[in-house]
Amino acid sequence: MSSTKSLTRRQAIAAATAVLAANSLSLAQQDPTAKPLLDDRAVIHNGHINQTLCAWCYTKLSLEDLCKVGSQLGYRGIDLVDPSEYATLKKYNMVGTTTKSHSIPKGLNRKENWDDCLTAIRKGIDAASEAGYPNVICFSGNREKMDDHEGLKNCTEALKQVVGEAEKKKVLIIMELLNSKVNHPDYMCDNSKWGVELVKAVGSEHFKLLYDIYHMQIMEGDVIATIKKNHQYYGHYHTAGVPGRHEIDDTQELYYPAVMKAIVATGFKGWVGQEFIPVHDTVASITQAAKICDV
Repeated sequence: MSSTKSLTRRQAIAAATAVLAANSLSLAQQDPTAKPLLDDRAVIHNGHINQTLCAWCYTKLSLEDLCKVGSQLGYRGIDLVDPSEYATLKKYNMVGTTTKSHSIPKGLNRKENWDDCLTAIRKGIDAASEAGYPNVICFSGNREKMDDHEGLKNCTEALKQVVGEAEKKKVLIIMELLNSKVNHPDYMCDNSKWGVELVKAVGSEHFKLLYDIYHMQIMEGDVIATIKKNHQYYGHYHTAGVPGRHEIDDTQELYYPAVMKAIVATGFKGWVGQEFIPVHDTVASITQAAKICDV
């Protein structure tokens, strides 16, 4: 068992406290165009995985505190953000790694949703491009008895209406793979096969999938082999422990150091978002996660 997985809560808290105490320079005073430094004060040292934090999971910390603590630990971004939050991220030199758009259940597979969804995606593309941020998220929507082939055709047609704008503005549109067994009943883009077919049909390097490791472990398993096989279609990753969506430690069934090594081996240069809901102290848990994924 890896020593990173045996890190105790007390050790994690102590490490995080040391990081916070050592970094006496206000991050708000740093050059806002500079990248966070990975030095001896940070928990993340290797930097082979560009780690980011999904803000919605860590609500015991304000966004400002999450940015401050995360940047000091070596995280480089905050995931799933609204453009109204960009200013806070920029204070701490954090990247808005994914910009929000439309809702999950009412997505691109139904033409009656296109006006709202495509408007939201376009706004996300414009905002992310202006800020210099990389990704805008989108969703297939729920099946509601729709055939998967029809949904694939509709999503393809919808995405082709906006992917040209993403290409011009150097932004990646990503559709998230979600489980339909536990968290998102009836969601259509719930398996890699359907998602990969969609990426191929859209036919642009500016549309890929968000491979959520937690969701896909529930739906199809075989995570490492799937990543190796389909990595060219994945533009972003999320983590969480299975079962329960909690810490990515030895309380769950996936061994995340091996998963991260597999991602690194594909040559992936994008972002991996920590998206677990902590059971323990938030700072201790994101400290532990950073160490586990710093392969």
